[in-house]
Amino acid sequence: MADDDPRPLTLRDVSEASGVSEMTVSRVLRNRGDVSEATRAKVLEAAKTLGYVPNKIAGALASQRVNLVAVIIPSMRNMVFPEVMAGISAVLEDTELQPVVGVTDYEPEKEERVLYEMLSWRPSGVIIAGIEHTEAAKAMLKASGIPVVEIMDTDGKPIDTAVGISHRRAGREMAKAILRAGYQKIGFLGTKMPLDHRARKRFEGFTEALAKSGVEVMDQEFYSGGSALAKGREMTQAILEREPELDFLYYSNDMIGAGGLLYLLDQGRNIPADIGLAGFNGVELLQGLPRKLATMDACREEIGRKAAEIIAARVDNPEATFDTVIELTPKIAYGDTLRR
Repeated sequence: MADDDPRPLTLRDVSEASGVSEMTVSRVLRNRGDVSEATRAKVLEAAKTLGYVPNKIAGALASQRVNLVAVIIPSMRNMVFPEVMAGISAVLEDTELQPVVGVTDYEPEKEERVLYEMLSWRPSGVIIAGIEHTEAAKAMLKASGIPVVEIMDTDGKPIDTAVGISHRRAGREMAKAILRAGYQKIGFLGTKMPLDHRARKRFEGFTEALAKSGVEVMDQEFYSGGSALAKGREMTQAILEREPELDFLYYSNDMIGAGGLLYLLDQGRNIPADIGLAGFNGVELLQGLPRKLATMDACREEIGRKAAEIIAARVDNPEATFDTVIELTPKIAYGDTLRR
């Protein structure tokens, strides 16, 4: 089967790739019948390579599709994704489509499993966070034969369509604002980034912009687990005990940034004159803090809306076309923690 063939994969494709009959393929994928382990392994490998997902509603519906949109996100605990879901739901509620959510916990293998199960029910479209996926996940998305919108990130090559922001550009813009304000001794606090690709890209853009002005990040503090105020306090204390001369702290998200702000206020620090700080995401929940944290809005609800609009339009008219990459532009909110 050619890579650019838009038709959905069938049992015949797996049969041809594995060199066994369609009946044997069906038995293996349904885990039925007496099939040798060697044959089973051959069929499963061919299916995985092709990106084939069995159709759990085969024969049940003439359209072979259900009015569901698979929405696959890393977390429901992170304040970012409920706003994305709000945008998706606001658009789809005026259609026959219903969003169904799968959570991956930032684990590539779990994303594969969630995607496999969701695609087996033949949804009308997929909205999935991020551009980085395993080869097996990419194969399933390419072979699905339905609209796929990757959200939150535009720094990469999408499978179908991407809607989001450039996180590298976001990091660069924040670095420029910090330098314009006169800060030079900068620390970075954030997640351990091997699997948090968007945070990694912001950090890359941030350090690139600093380097062009001859400035380096003086110290870094990383954590794993959910973003929390307590983490932010602990990390801020730790980095300032190592480098008390730091005059700016850049956090990979607002939640740990808010924790850092509360710690600095408890310490009686002069913000932003002696030390400034900024986060990322523009979390509305934090508007009640004693000081407004400098941040950057990631256009979350708008991303959800545009992704849902693309899916709805293409379900209604499969010939509808959209730009491959739709990049939104976040803006810096200076708040009370970043000198203008």
